Amino acid sequence: MPTRSLPAHLPAHLGALTALLALAAVPTAAAQGKANVPASLFQTTGKRGGTLTLPLVSSPQSFNYFAVLDNNSYTVMNNVLDRLITLDPQTNKLYPALAESWTFAPDGRSAVLKLRRGVKWSDGQDFNADDVLFTLNDVAANTGLKANQSAVFRVGRDPLTFAKVDAYTVKVSAPRPYGAMLQALTFVPILPQHKLARFNPQRDPDGFMKAWATNTPLKDIVGTGPFMLSSYTVDQKVTLTRNPHSWRRDPAGTQLPYMDRLEYLIIKSPDAQIASFRAGQLDSAPITGAQFPDLKRQEVAGANFRVVRGVGLNNPPVHWALNQDSRDPWLKKAFSDLRFREAMQFAVNRERIIDTVFNGLASLPGHGVAPISEWYTNTRGYLGGYNLQKAAVRLDSLGYRDTNRDGIRNFPGGGPNVEFNILHAADSATMPGIGTILQSDLARIGVKVNLQGITGSTVLSTALSGNFESVLSTFGDQPDPQLRKDIWQPGGALHYWRRSLQPAQEGGVPNLAAMTPSERRTYDIFAQAEALGNQAQRRKLYNEWQLLFAKNLPVILIAKPDSVAAFHARIGNYYVGGGAVISSNYSVFER
Repeated sequence: MPTRSLPAHLPAHLGALTALLALAAVPTAAAQGKANVPASLFQTTGKRGGTLTLPLVSSPQSFNYFAVLDNNSYTVMNNVLDRLITLDPQTNKLYPALAESWTFAPDGRSAVLKLRRGVKWSDGQDFNADDVLFTLNDVAANTGLKANQSAVFRVGRDPLTFAKVDAYTVKVSAPRPYGAMLQALTFVPILPQHKLARFNPQRDPDGFMKAWATNTPLKDIVGTGPFMLSSYTVDQKVTLTRNPHSWRRDPAGTQLPYMDRLEYLIIKSPDAQIASFRAGQLDSAPITGAQFPDLKRQEVAGANFRVVRGVGLNNPPVHWALNQDSRDPWLKKAFSDLRFREAMQFAVNRERIIDTVFNGLASLPGHGVAPISEWYTNTRGYLGGYNLQKAAVRLDSLGYRDTNRDGIRNFPGGGPNVEFNILHAADSATMPGIGTILQSDLARIGVKVNLQGITGSTVLSTALSGNFESVLSTFGDQPDPQLRKDIWQPGGALHYWRRSLQPAQEGGVPNLAAMTPSERRTYDIFAQAEALGNQAQRRKLYNEWQLLFAKNLPVILIAKPDSVAAFHARIGNYYVGGGAVISSNYSVFER
């Protein structure tokens, strides 16, 4: 994602931690037989052969990256598809991939990208600018598709334009300066025109989203990435094999990936994943806070695995969103009141959540920006601090009192009990525990909360439908705040707690008249910052936005998990670096 954090959406709470960070490894321009991936990703050069086996929490919903909001699909396809530009996993700086070099105009209005020559799709067809133009014009910027990032390819309402200069040169232009132009390109995996153009994504977006479904013959799904799909058994396993046309080379000039095969075993339970890891069926597995102490003790005692931990940029912080457009008029009025949201924040015991749910393997979050990011401004003083007495006093002052003496507060003006649901991923290792703590503490101040657990892969789609009262969810951080405007800019497609602000049609004008002053200022900040080439001016605007976020609580941030994973000793090339657990599915190898 970058990994697709969700898609950004997601995010980014991908199943296997190695997959989450794997394809952030970024190649440099190089000729055949020379190194074209950062030497820093290699503790040592590896040997060819073997199988890397990782866990996946659920079956992919599709192999079409732009058809579904599904981190399991992204995890798999990030091994099959490449981006033009990606990020150095240690510095989070832009790094070349399919585009081996670029120039960004001083006025911030255009970029020219030189594509890597000699790259082939996994079926042997040549990669060139036509594939890039098809992906950017017909798919990524296509507002008719539900699972793309079209918002990052607009400056305000005006779209970017993409032009072919020659077979290996592409020009991206903006109607006015766009400071995050190059960062936006890190979002988009490039698709094969010769395989997908026939689905006509512009004329028939619904038809295109049915392409590359999970029942598609796998030989028809091609990419330029290190692996290609080989077999798929629903709810059991996805197998990928080395792409024979892979363009990556290690520091010794050896073609990557090292591994012959990459397998994802579909194991839904975190405990079952660790059991499979201990049994040797998995080479690596993400670790929950509850699992960490026991595994670390075993490592210290001489177990044949290593437990590694780091503080990552992309790790998605947990937030609690109260539906300000709730269908329940009592809840809508309460949740739309900043004073009520402040009372709820006083009831969030972050220290306990970090200690007990994450077992200390988490930290306080930023407001829309990771604390280790160069864009971060310190907003921790606005997290409020856990204080149930303050929460109760605030609710009293707003008229939320127990008028019928049943132990539960009532809405002001003779309303019903203050009772609502917290939607959460029941199959998550952390969300049920966070929900339980919130439920217990809120009960102590007379607010009744019901926990509503559903399958994790359906949480976001449920939230986007508006069919929830409150929800625990995550959105991954990104190295440039503008890449999250779909989430944090009011009216954005993923600004789900205030769906009434969204335009009647995607790409249209949001409901500006319905915005509060802080929402309108936030909207304007994103609009202004994206149209600036001056990074210092952009930073000043994003600093203002983070403070607005912290003070006005569109959602309540809870905690940002660390990167923690276990690796068997037989696997090489993984380590903690740049503040995160770093590994690469194409650079790991079997000793």
